[in-house]
Amino acid sequence: MRRLRKDSPWWTVVTTLGSLAACLLLYYGVPLGDGEREWVQILLFAVGFVGLCYLIRFQVRRQLRAGREPSVRVQSVVGLLSPIIVFFSIAYYLLAINSDTEFVGIETRTDALYFTVVTLGTVGFGDVHPVGQAARVITMVQILFDLAVIGVLVAVATQRLKERAEMKHPHRPDGN
Repeated sequence: MRRLRKDSPWWTVVTTLGSLAACLLLYYGVPLGDGEREWVQILLFAVGFVGLCYLIRFQVRRQLRAGREPSVRVQSVVGLLSPIIVFFSIAYYLLAINSDTEFVGIETRTDALYFTVVTLGTVGFGDVHPVGQAARVITMVQILFDLAVIGVLVAVATQRLKERAEMKHPHRPDGN
């Protein structure tokens, strides 16, 4: 049996799908209890949020060091979006199961995952929506976080395109 080389396009597909599958296994496999104290949930949310910020910093630096390697872009996007989606899905699910007044429509983990993806995609069908103050705050944090991540990805992509253009058409000192 042949081994996949790290520079192979199939390696990118396998590792990207693998990281996505790992995030989904984590999301559906980790037992999430109800009845935890509110301050514990707030603390865990804050720690997780800081972890996501660190992950963004790591992925952006990786992107900028990657040069022309296209697989890094795909892995970086999936590497950023998968944990973001899982993190906010867990937050929504815990909030929904611990309070009957925070959300309309979230009863299962799949409902929370669905709401997170719909919010990320700015679709907003309206079938699941926050009604409580805590749910609205977390949803606003996700929206702002998603906008920041997308902005960073666009900035990195723009920087890389600019670098490629300069490599193809270097600026000449004589002005030509």
